[in-house]
Amino acid sequence: MFKNYLKIAWRNLKVNRLFSAINVLGLSIGLAVTLILFIFIRHEQSFDTMYTNADNIQRVLLHTDGDNGQEIWATVPPSLGPTMMTDVANVEYAARILKNDFGGTASLRVLEQNFTEKDLFWVDAELLNIFDVSFIKGQAKGALDRPNTAVLSETSAKQYFGAIDPIGKTFTVDGKYELEVTGVYKDFPNNSTLDCNIMASGITTWFFKNPSWYNASFETYCLLKPNTDLASTELQLQEMLNKNMEKENQWYTFSLQPMKKVHLYSSGYDNAYANRIGDIKEVRNLSYLALLILLIASINYMNLTTARSQKRSKEVGISKTLGSSSGSLLFRFYMETGLVTLISLIIGVLLTFTALPIFNSVTGQELSTDSLLNVEFFISLFVLWLVVTLISGSYPALYLSQFKPSIVLKSSIVQSKGNVFIRKGLVVFQFAASVVLIVGVLMISKQMEFIRNQKLGFNAENVVAISINGLKGSEKKDALVSELKGLSNVSSVSLAQGFPGMEVSGRSLSRNEDDKEKLNIQTNVTDASVIDVLQLKLLAGRTLPSFKQEKDTLVEVVLNRKAIEYLGYSPEEAIGKKVHISVPNTIVGVVDDFNFASLHEPIGAYAFHNNTGEGKSFALVRYNAAGNSSTINQLETIFKAVAPNAAFNYSFLDNNLQNLYVRERRTAKVGIIFSVLAIFIACLGLFGLAAFVGEQRKKEIGIRKVLGASIVGITQMLSKDFVKLVFIAMLIAFPIAYWLMDRWLSNFAFHIDMSYSVFVIAGISALVIALVTVSFQSVRSALSNPVKSLRSE
Repeated sequence: MFKNYLKIAWRNLKVNRLFSAINVLGLSIGLAVTLILFIFIRHEQSFDTMYTNADNIQRVLLHTDGDNGQEIWATVPPSLGPTMMTDVANVEYAARILKNDFGGTASLRVLEQNFTEKDLFWVDAELLNIFDVSFIKGQAKGALDRPNTAVLSETSAKQYFGAIDPIGKTFTVDGKYELEVTGVYKDFPNNSTLDCNIMASGITTWFFKNPSWYNASFETYCLLKPNTDLASTELQLQEMLNKNMEKENQWYTFSLQPMKKVHLYSSGYDNAYANRIGDIKEVRNLSYLALLILLIASINYMNLTTARSQKRSKEVGISKTLGSSSGSLLFRFYMETGLVTLISLIIGVLLTFTALPIFNSVTGQELSTDSLLNVEFFISLFVLWLVVTLISGSYPALYLSQFKPSIVLKSSIVQSKGNVFIRKGLVVFQFAASVVLIVGVLMISKQMEFIRNQKLGFNAENVVAISINGLKGSEKKDALVSELKGLSNVSSVSLAQGFPGMEVSGRSLSRNEDDKEKLNIQTNVTDASVIDVLQLKLLAGRTLPSFKQEKDTLVEVVLNRKAIEYLGYSPEEAIGKKVHISVPNTIVGVVDDFNFASLHEPIGAYAFHNNTGEGKSFALVRYNAAGNSSTINQLETIFKAVAPNAAFNYSFLDNNLQNLYVRERRTAKVGIIFSVLAIFIACLGLFGLAAFVGEQRKKEIGIRKVLGASIVGITQMLSKDFVKLVFIAMLIAFPIAYWLMDRWLSNFAFHIDMSYSVFVIAGISALVIALVTVSFQSVRSALSNPVKSLRSE
């Protein structure tokens, strides 16, 4: 019986090639998208599961009140790690990590050559006890116990030392630290949050040797003892804090984050050093989108199968007359659906192998098809095949198997209104989903365009930031500035701790030291030229002085409008006033507000100052637009002449700002691709339905043509019902799309308004797509020869 049913199913597929092709193509695309998302989600969920102690590893988070509600930081004070080891009974090990120069790029001098390294971390030796780090050369035990030691990843060892054994060799970091290589370890896998290329002994640096409870720049991980209660451990952390800091000075609290949640549940946290940050919302949204595409493809199958019920009704009637039960017919129709789904699944797997590299390039992922070649994947394939077969075949199988022989064997039957209503409802659902996707893509695109064109309060174009960490002493830095200013294509140069778009130093602003009311403020140590380089608008006063003696204790500051409004001054009134930002400062200038962070955030307080206690890491160079490449070459030549032992590393300010929106651009790209696929699949179904209607009404069309009906008139007659369905879909889709996009835009402090033009464009697009799809078949039916269609009458 099974073999016989399979033959019947295959015969029906061959006889109805157009409808079979539409079903197979739609389901293949839907299944391919689902499989790609399966690989992506599996990869995201696999982060940090490779560590033996993953269930007991926790990251310490800091909670504090920010200007816009509570903030969560991934960095904590440097005193926390060592104190946890002694004061928190549940902690077995604790380790701090600090990215070089608080997130900057390191300049390396190795074997008389210069390199740059973005992922050099200063760490506690205990880190090697917490995480499984597999050593190729040397051993984990004792590798980082001494100051001035470091271990390299396998890739870094080859990059910097080539075929030479690096053990015992030395290299210099930022012209300050000479480190000895004590080990080489296997690269961290691409599903590890920890992704250090170089781990250097933290006790080499001043910050590790002089910890405090006030600065919060260190990520800290701890290994808890087995079966430890997290709530009790967090209480111990609070007790430890109370023991080491007066209650009135506590501006933060701590919590623990399980290691397995770090990757997907940290996208909203500040100051994280990890390069690989996932987002559980993105995973969920892509999952919903994949399911939607699969559902649209399944609806196509339901619609086309039930639409052709009149043709298959006699087949059902004869089968029942010959003794077939409803159950056996139900099984037979499910068999047909299962065959279509199986063919689609095979094609979908092939499409997945083909499309995965494209998905990687669009999303910046490193997904591999290796995850498809295991037992778990084949079990998932079977489950997917079964689910899609049950969903797609449910309505057609139940509907067709219930036909009564006494009715269906008559010369003509009329399709039930319920069947037609359900079929139209499914078409409405498909196009409502398509309209929502079109609106979403248009709104995301408009917001990204708004971000690109938004006036930020400063000019980031034609400014290059050169890392100067490798330059020793102020003489070298002053010499570099002098040489750079001598270039004809350079208009101004400033030395600064950082630039807009990057974290600098977070502090608190108040009128005086005793003031309990404080405002969070970003501070940037710099010089007189920063206003010219960034082209900030000076509202009152002057810029910082051009020269300052090293022993001069007076700290001068230029504040933005947000800061002085908090202090209650006008720009003019603020000049000369004393304020407290860690130390007393004198206001010498006020600049207009500018977006120094992502447009997700409202503008906060910002200060440019000249406190000599902090270092400057960048030379900001404004140059004329003409001769971009030649200017960079000139900058590199001068840099190498002034600092032959340091690596020339630069970036463009406007590119750095755009990098703040990598996730949004990725969402836009993926959204466009998936939306196009969803609309294409919906159009396939509409195309098939139009073809069926044309075939069903071919005799009516023939009679109308004989009676003088025009091609345009017949096309309009066949298209109007589908157009009505599209309009109904719009009425349903627009409120849903408005609600969804309003929620998405609320994530930005600066965003576009909900423009009704977007909905008009989306509606017209959906209507045009539907008309083009339907009209092709309608015109084809209208052009058919009436003699052929009426021959049997």
